[in-house]
Amino acid sequence: MKKYTIAAALVAVSITFVLLLSGCDNKAFNVNEIASDPAAFKGTITITGIMAGVSPQAPNIFGIMDIKELQCKTQNCNKVFIPVSCQGALPVPGDEVRLTGSFVNRGGGYLFAADLVKVVRNHKIGG
Repeated sequence: MKKYTIAAALVAVSITFVLLLSGCDNKAFNVNEIASDPAAFKGTITITGIMAGVSPQAPNIFGIMDIKELQCKTQNCNKVFIPVSCQGALPVPGDEVRLTGSFVNRGGGYLFAADLVKVVRNHKIGG
C-alpha cells in the first residue's frame, strides 16, 4: 500500500513540475486592472474584456471595456477602454473576449497587440 502512495505522490509532483515548466498560467487580467498603467505589463499577457466598438480611423483596432462595466446602465458611466489591434476577423460588440498578446507604445499611448483572440460568449449590449 505504501508503494502505491509514494508512486501516486511522485506522479502528482511530476505533473505539477511539467505544468510549471510549460508556463501553464491561466491568469487573465481584467481591463480595470491594467488600464491605469499598461506600461507596467511587460511581455505576453492575457486580458479579458468586452468588445465595445471599432475605431472609425483604423478598422483593425477595437476597444475593450471591463466586464463589470456591463452593470452600468446610465449615460454617466466612466468606462475605461483599452485599444486592441489584431489581424483577422474582429469580434462583434458585446463579445466577451480573452486576448493574448503584449502592449506596444504608439506615440504617447499604449495599444494591445493581440496575437490570439478568443470569443468566450456574447453579451447583448447597445440597442
